[in-house]
Order: sequence, then structure tokens, then C-alpha cells
Amino acid sequence: MRASDLPLIYNAVQILEHNLKERAQKTALYSNERNLTFQECSDEVNRVGNALQKLGVHFGESVAILNHDNAEWAIAYFAALKIGAVAVGMNTLLKPHEHAYILNDSRARVLLVHASMLSAIESVREQLLFLKHIVVIGGDSSAPLRSARNDTVHYADWIANESTELETAPTHRDDFCALNYSSGTTGEPKGILHAHKDLPLTSQLWAVNVLRMRESDRTFATAKLFFTFGTGGNLVFPWYVGASCVLMAAPPRIATNVLETIQKFKPTIHFNAPTGYAAILGMEDFAQQYDLSSLRLCVSAGESLPAPVWEQWKEKTGVDIIDGIGCTEIWHIFISNSPDDIRPGSSGKPVPGMQVRIVDENLQDVPQGAVGNLLVKSETTALLYLHQAEKSRRTFLGEWLVTGDKYHVDADGYYWHAGRSDDMLKVGGIFVSPVEVESTLMSHPAVLECAVVGVPDSASLIKPKAFIVLKQGYNADDALQREMIAYCKEKMAEYKRPRWIEFVNELPKTATGKIQRFKLRG
Repeated sequence: MRASDLPLIYNAVQILEHNLKERAQKTALYSNERNLTFQECSDEVNRVGNALQKLGVHFGESVAILNHDNAEWAIAYFAALKIGAVAVGMNTLLKPHEHAYILNDSRARVLLVHASMLSAIESVREQLLFLKHIVVIGGDSSAPLRSARNDTVHYADWIANESTELETAPTHRDDFCALNYSSGTTGEPKGILHAHKDLPLTSQLWAVNVLRMRESDRTFATAKLFFTFGTGGNLVFPWYVGASCVLMAAPPRIATNVLETIQKFKPTIHFNAPTGYAAILGMEDFAQQYDLSSLRLCVSAGESLPAPVWEQWKEKTGVDIIDGIGCTEIWHIFISNSPDDIRPGSSGKPVPGMQVRIVDENLQDVPQGAVGNLLVKSETTALLYLHQAEKSRRTFLGEWLVTGDKYHVDADGYYWHAGRSDDMLKVGGIFVSPVEVESTLMSHPAVLECAVVGVPDSASLIKPKAFIVLKQGYNADDALQREMIAYCKEKMAEYKRPRWIEFVNELPKTATGKIQRFKLRG
């Protein structure tokens, strides 16, 4: 499938509305709060779309969503698309000043915010230069809203009298429809715009052609909807094929929340980050305590999935994890394993319809087996970072995107992640992949999670240091440190082993579960 296969006038709300022909009464969305059929979703999308237009939202303007994963998030997203606006999914774990940055940078005129986060917005309300209207989701809809300005309304009241009929905006397939801000590990969040065409293209190229998602599936992701891994895997992709999704508002970092949701709603495909799978594996007898029999596939992305985690998950559950790499700039996964072609520890092979290169610092292709910088070419690639011209010039090189990842490809065509460009270590003049060291440590029975960074020694030379979270039942003492260093010396070349090991209670992570190694480097 190519962009040219779509009509020039195309609106991605079709991903929802094509289901109205034969699946109108099928449950499209499950959650603890409410379940909705495709028809009910469409009706509410139209009511919200009408309400947005009455607030003066015009074609191409931003509508921000600061909400937990629930029906209203999904409805607001597609309503914005349908009227030709741009949906801005906001990270719920950010601080008020960061919310203010995103709202100002996106020029959002309307914000739909969950009641539990309204106070954070009110605390920076005077800093918001473009925001005109606030719609509050959840909470006590009968209670009066206290606002510094007369610009706030309850969601239920806001759409109460709106029509369930709404004409779809005649958007071009290249018109922007979604704006996501990278969680990042350094600097200000980068605004990344995607077009209407990017949603069906990725759905077909990866979800259908590689993952083989089908109408009978039911998805569930721990990646929140504000993150494209969640928007795709747990909203756009299932609705594209006529499948259902399960939304969970509760924190995904608590493993029991995830397991209880799987047991209750019985999804067939589960999306999680490597750290999420490791957390579940850290629970004794989880596979006996919870019914996971509905799962036919699991998916991992966000960072490299260590082979030991893949193997332990397969042993405990009997379910394969399909690992891949994606990024917000491409919108979703562009290198992936597939259900019938899995090489644990690798990211798999390029998604058909997308191209990758591994190059040196001069953008010349490196020999097979050599580590280099990963470039990717896709019709779904974003054009730029909003309001960040210099970063855009360094990242978007014509048709090719600089991902910032180090990779090598083996003789069989499988791609192996060697860390981020700024995470790679050069020890004794030789590149060392922190991912390789982490994977070795993860195979030790005492290790729940770990991260490896470069730390200067007494001679100011960089050497690997490992930060480790232990499984229950193991003592964080000198004897275990020595045991783990010896274990690494057995498993890898001497220069690669960690010189120091520090046991910690938890690793710093972004909202999407990525380990923030820069915080460990101090």
C-alpha cells in the first residue's frame, strides 16, 4: 500500500466509520467505565465534533487532549480529525510548566482535560497564550466548576444537546491530523506532526501485513494513547481492521493492574514495553494466578527487548513477543519481527514498504555486521519538528530520517539494536553496546531490570557501569556484585563487562517506559 492508493481527499475518521457498514453494533471499545459499539462511538464523535465547531475550532487548528485512557480520549481524537483539526495527545505525567509549553507551542484553542488534572492547568492558566476553552472530563458533573475565567465546561453538559450528524471535513490526505510531543530524554519536547494518510498506511503496512491483526482480535496496550505506540496499537490499528480495543485508565507500571485487565477483558494482542514484561516476570507464579489464555500474541517496542526476557515470557506464558523498533517521527514500527519469523534479541527485519540504511558519520553505508547509524525512509515520515528548525535540519535529511539509533545487520538480514547514538560507549577505543551488556545481565537469575551507562574512571576513561534492580529474595551485597561481574566476564569479552555495579530500587523512566540513562550518568 502506498499513499497514492488513497484518494486525494481523505479523512482518517474513515478508520472508525468504515465499521458502520457491517459492524455498527459490535463493541468497539471496552473499559472499566463504559463499553461502546462502533455506532455509539461514531455518534459521540459527531456530537463532540459539532461542539468543537461551536467553540470556533477551525480547519487545521489544534485540539489538545490531557486525559487518561478512556472512551472520551478516543472520541475526542477522532472528532478532531473529522472536523479537520489537529489532535494533540498530551503526556499525563508531565508537570504544569511542561503542559504550558505544549499548549503554547501547539497553539491549542481547546483543551479536553480530565478532572484530576484540571488543577495543574489552572496553576498555569495565565501563561496559556492561545487556549480559549477548557472541557472537563470525569469528576462530579453536577458540581460547579471553579475557574479563574468563564471558559470551563463539563464534557457531559458540553455535548448534551449536540447532533449525532456531522459532515466530514474534506481534508487532503497530506493535511496534518495529529501532533505528538516526544517524551525524549534531553531538551524540550519535540512536536511531531502527522498527516491523515499516515494512519491507514501504517495500519496496513505493519498491523495487517506484518502483525496480521484481524477483525476477531481485541487489543490492550500499557502504552498510553498519548504515545503513538498506544494510539496505533490500541486504537487506530484495531479499528482499521474492525477489531476491538481495551482501554485502562489505571497506572500501567503496577503489574497487577495489567494482569487484572487481561484477565477481565480477555484481549488477544497485548502491547507493552520491555520494562513492563520484566516487571510482570518479576512476580512469582503470575501465569498461575491470572488467566492469560486469551492472548495469542504480544508486542514489544520502545527499546530493545533482551532475549532473556523474550525466552522467560515464552516459557511462562507460551506466547510469543513480537519485538520491533519504531519512533514518533515515523508514527509507529518500521523494523519488526513477525509471527512466523522471530529472532529473539533482534528487532527483526524492515517492514515491507519502508527502507532502512546503516551508515557511518559521513552517511556512507557500513559493511554488513558493522555498527552504524540507522536511517529510515517511509511515506509516513514526519516533515519536521514544530518550531525547531535546527533540530529538523539535523534529523530530516530529505527522504531519510536520522533515528539516533545504532544498529548492525547480520548475514541473515536481522537488525540488532546497539543502543542510542548518545548511549554508545567507547571502551579502549572500541564501541560497546550498553544493550549487549544489559542483555547479558538480564539473563542472570537475580536481575529484574538493569541499565548500563558510561562512567569515567580515575583516569577519566569511560567504562561501563550497571544499575540493577533485583528480583525479590536477593540481597544487594558485595558478594552478589562480584558474582555478577564474574558472570559477565564469562559471557562476554573482558572489555565489555561492567566495571561497577550499583543496586537501586528503581530505574528512572519516561512516561512511555523508556529508561532515562542520562539521569544515571549524573
